[in-house]
Amino acid sequence: MVNKVILIGNVGADPEVRYLDGGVAVANLRLATTESYKNKNGEKVDQTEWHNIVLWRGLAEIVEKYVKKGMRLYIEGRIRTRSWDDQNGVKRYTTEIYADNMQMLSFGRQEGADMPNRAPGASTASSAPMNAAAPDDSDDLPF
Repeated sequence: MVNKVILIGNVGADPEVRYLDGGVAVANLRLATTESYKNKNGEKVDQTEWHNIVLWRGLAEIVEKYVKKGMRLYIEGRIRTRSWDDQNGVKRYTTEIYADNMQMLSFGRQEGADMPNRAPGASTASSAPMNAAAPDDSDDLPF
């Protein structure tokens, strides 16, 4: 059986990073992927999907140092769905992508001068450098 997800998208907000007991880092971020198509009237339609990404340990520490809102990321991981009961006893569900690999494809809006060509251990997914794709300001980002 295979549970594998590959996403290329834009970070919707600065990541949230916290440290658990024992110093284990976990990062959460929202990643937007957009599909464009033309409707029956020939008008361009963008359909954006938001993904909840979870990164652990070393990847979380790299995200904390380098990843900012607006950056384009390559994420490789697996889908996990979890459930819990809210305060009213209603069962809630969320679907997350647990990232195994992450590649930075663009620099953040305010970062760039002191970033390495590749964050150590950030990716085994691609041999292209982080800055292989320059930020495209013509994107109609939904944020």
